[in-house]
Amino acid sequence: MRITPNNAGLGARIEGIDIAEPLSPADYRTVLRALGQYGVLCFPGQDLDAPQLAAFGSRFGTLEVNVANLFHAPGHPEVMILSNQRDAAGQPIGLNDAGQGWHTDMSYSTEIALANALHAKQVPQRDGRPLGDTQFRNMHAAYDDLPAEVVERLEGRVAVHDFEKFWDVMRQRPGSIRGPLTEAQKAKKPPVRQPIFRTHPITGRRVLYCNPGYAMWIEGLERTESDALLEYLFRHQAQEKYLYSHAWTPGDLLVWDNIGTCHNAVADYRPEEPRLILRVQVMATLDYAALAA
Repeated sequence: MRITPNNAGLGARIEGIDIAEPLSPADYRTVLRALGQYGVLCFPGQDLDAPQLAAFGSRFGTLEVNVANLFHAPGHPEVMILSNQRDAAGQPIGLNDAGQGWHTDMSYSTEIALANALHAKQVPQRDGRPLGDTQFRNMHAAYDDLPAEVVERLEGRVAVHDFEKFWDVMRQRPGSIRGPLTEAQKAKKPPVRQPIFRTHPITGRRVLYCNPGYAMWIEGLERTESDALLEYLFRHQAQEKYLYSHAWTPGDLLVWDNIGTCHNAVADYRPEEPRLILRVQVMATLDYAALAA
């Protein structure tokens, strides 16, 4: 296995390993440590089916079944299909997730996510270049660079995160097929409290865990101060120095840390430029510090 870090300070390329085969204990520990250190891992040239992707992801924690569960691989509700394509009857074959804005998956849940694993089958192209980049921000570095007075003001505080906020924003997108959440779906994902700063379970370092997609307000502050501080945190993490943008190639398996990064899928491709990706989301259900030791 060869690990090549990106120049951006976030992300690394891992070659010389076939993810279709079970990871050895040593390789598992190496990949887990790399996930904490680099935040985004690309395993190029993979060829996985839904069961193989699920088997890989489940080594790192319980796989989430999405509350809306719109599109999934047959027999595998934990493997979501992301696509802009339609079947012969004109019905979507997958969720078109691009253009959602910056967010951290599952920050709206009491049980947070460790990682996402996305495997590209088709990547949209135009003029010989790939489209639909996935962008990331380094929340380890964003925390490290916060002014001391901001850290002191927010240490120990929590922000309220709400799944419905993000869902309603996505419903307003042109061509969206999302309906309003049912009362049963809302009951499964009520607003939750999340620490603004938390300790990363792999690195043991502090991270900024607050994203514009789901964070609503900071508990215990007047709304005007809460709004101002959230706006400051969102501007701070948006600095170019924290950004890494992944350009997809068919066969890429991209695994990213949902605690140490936030992300955005770029919506720069058209319906006639096909995209097909398999996705699993790994919940943070294991003792990662012990596993990475």
